[in-house]
Amino acid sequence: VQLQASGGGLVQPGGSLRLSCAAAGLFFDDYAIAWFRQAPGKEREAVSCISSSSSTTEYAGSVKGRFTISRDNAKNTAYLQMNNLKPEDTAVYYCAAQHSRSIYCYYSPMNYWGKGTLVTVSS
Repeated sequence: VQLQASGGGLVQPGGSLRLSCAAAGLFFDDYAIAWFRQAPGKEREAVSCISSSSSTTEYAGSVKGRFTISRDNAKNTAYLQMNNLKPEDTAVYYCAAQHSRSIYCYYSPMNYWGKGTLVTVSS
């Protein structure tokens, strides 16, 4: 199983980025997907999750209204659209998969983790 996060980079405050999480080696339709982030010197925190059928999405309060999670099961890929980025969004972003066909999504336990992609928000 492989989860590959990509799309990170350097962006100015107020800018946008779209992260992708490409999955291989699993039946993507059976997995909820979550995004987490870890800023330097801080603990990892949950950012957003989406259920296997996209029926439910959840967001951390700090990103609600700015980030949008989505998925394309035909492409085995999940996305995190990040708008109006702030310096405090700077972190390594990870995607993770949870084997669940529930209409809800959860942040634990996660079955698989991908390597992170660095997002830096700075002028």
